[in-house]
Amino acid sequence: MGYEVTIGIPVYNVEKYIRLTMDSALAQTFESIEFLVLDDCGTDSSMDIVREYQNTHPRGKDIRIVRQPENGGIGCARNRILDEAKGKYLYYIDADDAIAPNTIELLYKNAQKYDADIVYGSHERIEEFDGTTEKTQFLYPDLQFLKEHEFADKVYSQYGFLQANTWNFLIKRDIFIKNGIRYKKVNYWEDFCVTINLPLYIHRAVLLSNITYFYYCRYGSLSIYEKRSHIKKEEILKTIHAMGEVKHGYSHVLSKPYFHKWLYKVMMTHFYIVCTIFAKMKIISPEFTKREIRDIMTSPLSFAEICQTKAWRLKNLCLFSFGILPPLVSVSLMWILAKIRRLM
Repeated sequence: MGYEVTIGIPVYNVEKYIRLTMDSALAQTFESIEFLVLDDCGTDSSMDIVREYQNTHPRGKDIRIVRQPENGGIGCARNRILDEAKGKYLYYIDADDAIAPNTIELLYKNAQKYDADIVYGSHERIEEFDGTTEKTQFLYPDLQFLKEHEFADKVYSQYGFLQANTWNFLIKRDIFIKNGIRYKKVNYWEDFCVTINLPLYIHRAVLLSNITYFYYCRYGSLSIYEKRSHIKKEEILKTIHAMGEVKHGYSHVLSKPYFHKWLYKVMMTHFYIVCTIFAKMKIISPEFTKREIRDIMTSPLSFAEICQTKAWRLKNLCLFSFGILPPLVSVSLMWILAKIRRLM
């Protein structure tokens, strides 16, 4: 059976929340949806609950379960969903979040109206800690980017303009397939390693102010560093390595008119990793050395190459300097900058 849309749901030990996710997915007003659930070999009853929906829900025939041979983590799970999906468009939901009933219908209609490669919805962040609930809305302006380079230039011009998450956008699956886009085998920022380069392959994009996704933050989430009591250095090293691959894979962006902006955003991302290390230094073990922190900021370009870029030379040279100064000097300057910008 052919589908217009595949909703991909990676599942691993989320028995407390999977009903919320499945109820919201199955309540979609759009008809042509495949609900592709990726079983990442958890140890709780999450998949028993999914099979219950498969057997009893009116849309149960559209639920397809794919099981990993072994637990591979969220990056591998997203790749498997990408490989298995039958829909023309793909939409990811994390298995402890929820979406609005009209999410897919709204995104799909805009994709058709503007012949868009990708359509983003806005989202609400819901923090549930210590018996309290706080909600924050992250709203896009209603915008259409329909000219070549227009979308990428905007994204790389303004850090934080676009969500770094894989969830809450509807995208033509062929964008991933034709360009060989794959997720990294990391549990933190695995989506950022993809989304930072995704605009390179998007010709037409739409942003919507409508809230279509509800992002829940709770204890136990790997991505919620601020609520954890211990972080393994290995986790952060894997992220640094994955982002290093992005950084050193600049050759395919070099000819783009916005390359200098892309470089700045990529290097600022590395700086934010440094800020995370600063902020969580007491709970990271083993600890990072000053040289290791300094080396995170090593630029893929030389001083002369940065001077030859079209613009933003001073910005990029400032970040370049962090990677070549003596470790003590470099780390001290980055610490001061992080304090000034209130990033720790």
